Parts: sequence; C-alpha cells; structure tokens
Amino acid sequence: MPLGYQDVMSADLSQLVDLAKAWQHMGERFGELMGAYVKHVPRALANGNWQGESFSAHQMNARSTAFEFAAAETEALAVASLLRQAHVELTRLREVVRDLVTDAEDRGYEVDSSGVATYVGSDKKRTAGNDPGHSAACVEAAQAWTDKIAKAVKAVDEADQKVKRALVRAVSDLSTDGDGIGGFNAHAESDLEMAGSARPTRTKIDGWVSKGSFDATGPGADVTLSGPGYGRQGMAKAYADLFHMTAQGSLTRGEMKLSGIADANGGVRASASGGITEAGIDGTAEVSGGLRAFTEGRFESDFAGIYGRGTGFTGGEAGANVSLGADGFSAGGKAFAGGKVSAAGGAEAGGISIGATGEAWAGPGVEADLTFGEKNDDGKFHIGADLGASPIVGGKVGAEIVIDPGKVADTANDAADAVGDMAGSLKKTITGLL
Repeated sequence: MPLGYQDVMSADLSQLVDLAKAWQHMGERFGELMGAYVKHVPRALANGNWQGESFSAHQMNARSTAFEFAAAETEALAVASLLRQAHVELTRLREVVRDLVTDAEDRGYEVDSSGVATYVGSDKKRTAGNDPGHSAACVEAAQAWTDKIAKAVKAVDEADQKVKRALVRAVSDLSTDGDGIGGFNAHAESDLEMAGSARPTRTKIDGWVSKGSFDATGPGADVTLSGPGYGRQGMAKAYADLFHMTAQGSLTRGEMKLSGIADANGGVRASASGGITEAGIDGTAEVSGGLRAFTEGRFESDFAGIYGRGTGFTGGEAGANVSLGADGFSAGGKAFAGGKVSAAGGAEAGGISIGATGEAWAGPGVEADLTFGEKNDDGKFHIGADLGASPIVGGKVGAEIVIDPGKVADTANDAADAVGDMAGSLKKTITGLL
C-alpha cells in the first residue's frame, strides 16, 4: 500500500539510524566470529593427528560454515549501509514535503491531514467563499498546492519502495556458492541506487542484447473486492504470501530470441468471480496453499520457435471453473493434496503452437479440464484438454494448442507475397522464352 501524506509527516525516521548501528555492529561481530572459528576449529584440527574420510568431511563442512560467517558479515554491513542511505534520502524528501506545507501556510492556505490545501486567508478565516471575485482563483491555487504536495509525497513513497527492494535483495541468497541457495548473501549490494533499481539491466554480448530483472517481496497480505457492476463481473481475492520471487531474462539478436523466467512463492490464496457480460457467462472459484515454483524457457525466430516449462507444487488446492461465450467454452475442476511436478514442451510455427503436458503426483487428487477456443488476455486462442487422477501416486497428461491470430495473419500475408513474387518471376521467364 502506498504511503500517504500522514504516513510521511508522522514517520520516525531516526529509527533507521538506530537500526543501521545495530546491523553494523552485527556485521562486525560476524567478522570476528568468522576469524575465531577458522582459527580454533578447522586450523586447529588440521595438525595431522586426524585423518581419513571423516576428517575430510568435517573440513568441507567447516569451510561452508566459515563461508556463511563471511557472507553474514557482508550481508549485515550491506544492510547497515542501505539503512544509512535510506535515512538520508527519506529525510531529504520529507523535508521537501514539509517545506511545501510551510510555504502554503505562509501564503494563507491550510493543509489538512490528507495533504489537501484550502485557502483560509491571512486571518485564518475562510474568505474564498466570501469573495466571489477571487473564489475560483483561490480554489485553483489551492489545488495547485495540493498537487505539489501530492507529488512530493509520491517521491517519498517511490524512495520507500526502492529501499524495500534493496533490503529484500540484500537478505536474499540466490547464488549456489557456500551451501547453496538460502544462506546468507555473500553478494549483497550496499549501494541503494543499484540495489533498489526497478529497471531491468541491459548489456550487449557479441551482438546479443541481454535484458533481465529480479524482484522479491514478502511477507505480505491483501484482500480485494470488485463489482459486480454494469458490463463486468464480481470478484473477490485474498492472499497471504511468506515470499514471492521472480527472475526473468532474455537474449536477442536480430530475429532470434532466447528467453526464460523463474517464479517461486509460498503462502495461501483464494479467489472467486462470476458474472454475465456481453462476452458470455463465467464463474470460477479456487483456493490453494503451499509452495509453488515455475520456470520456462523459449527459443523464437522469425519463422518458428520451441518452448519448455516446468512447475512444482507442495500443498493443497481445490477449484472449479466454467465459461461460455463468444470466445469459446471451457470447464474444469480440481482437488489435490500433496506434491506434484509438471513439464510441458512444444513447437510453434506460423502463429500456431502445439505441445504436450505431463504431471507426476504424490498424493490423492483428481482433475479434469477442457478448453476450446478460449481467448486469454494475451489475445491468443487456447485449445486443450487435461485429465488426471491419483489415489496415492499418479499424474496427469494433456495436450495444448495455442493460436496467435496476429502471427497467423502475418504468415498468410508473407505466403501471399511469396506466391505473388514467384508468379511474377515465372511470367517474366515464360515471356523471355517466347
């Protein structure tokens, strides 16, 4: 949820300084512990008196422990640096808001707890309504002050979001060094601008243009309700995430593109929607809880492409859906508890992709889906069927066809142009022979 005017004005930013000191002390202490551990454990035992496989295993584990001590030092010092920079930047931006409020008040305006300015005059009486000749001008000027204050508050909120991204990334270990993913972050970035950037990084490698981004959030929770209203469906959503991480990247060179995405989250979520619109009738309901991960890789060119994806889920889920309208018909239902992994692969040419899906289940469940001609938000038509069952161990198999109308039309136009060119060439050849 974005910060509001009152949040900005009442926040105690001095706590950031206290937290930075605590993280700095913790980082320095981790460095001292790492030095003491290396001296008194692996080095002390490497005197030749202990040998064999158990000694080798111990030394390997000791190196991992020493690595984590060093990584903890790096992470803690990075967080301390980020908190100090956050205090400086947020304090500066809040002073901009306060200065605007002071300037507005000096010119006869009053700013309420929502950041809305109203002209009250130098004698603090509401003269705007008593002076018809200046009423419109006063209201317009008050709105200008309100807009300036709102813009300054937004700048504080954007900086706050940048700090959040930087701190989450600093304490997220995604490298495979040490004991692997999930330990302390040995590569924590201490620069706020770099660590908190929301923009993807771009580089060039031998003619290839690379693009990538990473985002991590959590814990978090939210509930949203909408509709029902004219021309739209009613919807209710709720979620509570312990974490949610997404990484994506691509390499592009001319008409060739390699791309991939990985997403993981843990938590619970529930949703329900239904309505009758000009597009048809639909209704869905779903609830799930557990750990979920998704990854996909693609190769695309100007004429064809291939794709592969995999997913994993541990937890429980149940749901049902039905849709009937101008874009097609789809219906399905599912109930599952346990763990499952899935894989899918296929090929695409001329705007039409055909693929197969498979899923392995460990736990009881049943699921069936039929989709025919359903048009998703991406503008593509989907045709497919899935069927799965598992008393204890089982799985699901299915097929999928995706039609991209835009690519199909482009392919048809290219084919027509090619036939026209060929016909023209043949005509010239025959004319030349005659």
